[in-house]
Order: sequence, then structure tokens, then C-alpha cells
Amino acid sequence: MAEDWVVLGEVAGMLQAELLRGLLEAQEIPSVLSQEGAGRAIGLTFGSMGAVQVLVPSKDLDRAQEVLEIYYAGSDEEPSL
Repeated sequence: MAEDWVVLGEVAGMLQAELLRGLLEAQEIPSVLSQEGAGRAIGLTFGSMGAVQVLVPSKDLDRAQEVLEIYYAGSDEEPSL
């Protein structure tokens, strides 16, 4: 059976998206990055064409949101697995 993936959020640029993917995967939450074809093809990293969606399995959405909340709050608290 295929796993359902949901959009966790959207960030400006592949660099920020890769950082979030690494953060999530360090917490054993799989993630996939998706960028619109035109933005990726011509290397845009700003504006709406530079936006990258971060997707996670639907079963991990709540945990992933918690990890990002702690990250964006700048907390030193380590997310619980």
C-alpha cells in the first residue's frame, strides 16, 4: 500500500528546504522536497518560483510540526522521538 504524503510547509529556496529535510531526517522523519519544474529548471531561488514544498508521511505530520516549531522558536530543547 502506498504511503500518503502531505505538505508540511513551503520555504523560499532549496538551501532552506535541504536544511529542514536534514533536521527532520535526524529525528527519523522521512521527507521529500518538491519544487515547481520552471523554478528548478532555470535555477530560481527567490519569489514564488523559488518556493520548495517539504512533504512528510501523513502519519508523521504531528511530530514533524513539533520539530519545526522548536526549530523556528530557536529553542535549545531537543525534540522527543
